[in-house]
Amino acid sequence: IGIDSEAGPTEIAVLADQYAIPRHVASDLISQAEHDVLAAALLVTDSVALADAVDAEVAAQVPRTKHRERITEALSGVQSAIVLVDDLEAGLRVIDAYGAEHLEIHTANAREVAMRVRNAGAIFVGTWSPVSLGDYCAGSNHVLPTAGSARHSSGLSVQSFLRGIHVIDYDEQALADVAAHVVALADAEDLPGHGDAIRARTEPSFGS
Repeated sequence: IGIDSEAGPTEIAVLADQYAIPRHVASDLISQAEHDVLAAALLVTDSVALADAVDAEVAAQVPRTKHRERITEALSGVQSAIVLVDDLEAGLRVIDAYGAEHLEIHTANAREVAMRVRNAGAIFVGTWSPVSLGDYCAGSNHVLPTAGSARHSSGLSVQSFLRGIHVIDYDEQALADVAAHVVALADAEDLPGHGDAIRARTEPSFGS
């Protein structure tokens, strides 16, 4: 289980179906590929027609961009791809396995689909919520887990700078209700002293 992550290189994954707007998807893939040659841009879709249309849009848009050379290198690298899946269910499995830093949902019922995603640094819901909006205006943090670490880590937030203290406060009856479970686990770990600390409180005959 991972507990840490590095921020970068940047990455975007787009989960899209036949209802996505190719021009929007292509521009968003390009926007992240603009960062550097190692940036990753991934389109996951169950629509061959959309995949072809996005590919054509990328080819049309890239020559018009300022950083076309590094965008082209990033999009042609092994870290970037168009992934065709059988259906949206398969697409969600791919997305969760990938654990993208930025995940855009371009599908029908995008909000419902977004609620089913388990692993992502930040989710951008629908065609009117591009990653660029999160970068500069929406308020989501810009320091997000990359390289699959969204499978176990969250983006930077004020919580990252807070120190929590766990407080346990049981009364006599509450302890009695769970005593057998605690003792069973202590015995399973061969730590009888742990169990005895419970028995000393819940068994009147303990130690006699």
